[in-house]
Amino acid sequence: MLPYVRDVPSVARSWRREVRSDAATTALAAITEPIRARAGELLGRVLGGSELVRRRLDRAGDDSSVERFRLSQASYGMAAGGAVLVIGMVGPARHGAALGWLLLACGAAIAGLVARDMALSRQIARRDRQVLAEFPVVADLIALAVAAGEGPVGAVARIVTTCRGALADDLALVLAESRTGVPIATALDAMARRSGLPIVSRFADGVVVALERGTPLVDVLVAQAADVRDAAQRALVESGARREIAMMIPVVFLVLPVTLLFAFFPGVIGLNLMAS
Repeated sequence: MLPYVRDVPSVARSWRREVRSDAATTALAAITEPIRARAGELLGRVLGGSELVRRRLDRAGDDSSVERFRLSQASYGMAAGGAVLVIGMVGPARHGAALGWLLLACGAAIAGLVARDMALSRQIARRDRQVLAEFPVVADLIALAVAAGEGPVGAVARIVTTCRGALADDLALVLAESRTGVPIATALDAMARRSGLPIVSRFADGVVVALERGTPLVDVLVAQAADVRDAAQRALVESGARREIAMMIPVVFLVLPVTLLFAFFPGVIGLNLMAS
């Protein structure tokens, strides 16, 4: 088959991301790429934790490598430290405060590294919220497909073809792994490890038990969807209570003083006029 498929491109041309070669950012990235790559490798050796970073990237739905994340982290640190250093060289550092400004640039570089890590944490939290929001609907659809006569794998395949979202993407990866020869139980366990959410782990366990032992899956999925909805309602009520307390701050410190001022100021003026 090789002579007949040698000229077939592995990726369609219309799917490739076109990058302008004459853009200033592209030229700057190309010039600083070796420096940033070495900084990323050094940062990876100093910080370590490649396995933890890999799990966090998987949980965030980011398919980039650990080395790429370290490269972006080093870029954040170099950008923050370099910006502060340039500002110091232009202004305060020229008047004898070079050492202090250099320490400030080092602190800014560390802050840039922490900022990139915090951005990944926010990405994980955002994706977790998206999975929790999608889970009740996806679980109900899978339960409906199973109740209509579909098998668990067929129900998952139907959901993958009709739904879009973070949870549907995870199920699509599970389905792709199962079609390449990986047992569906192993693929579901891998999805649960990648997600890190208890509800996804319970969902994977329920599907695995239904496949291995033939237990009814519809009731389990409906109960799990109800639990997630109840948890979302409790979180909404708690968030509303916190917002109610936060709303008291402008009322007490802004609205109430102005109201008292409007109430007592005319009386004070009148007393001053009577006294005079």
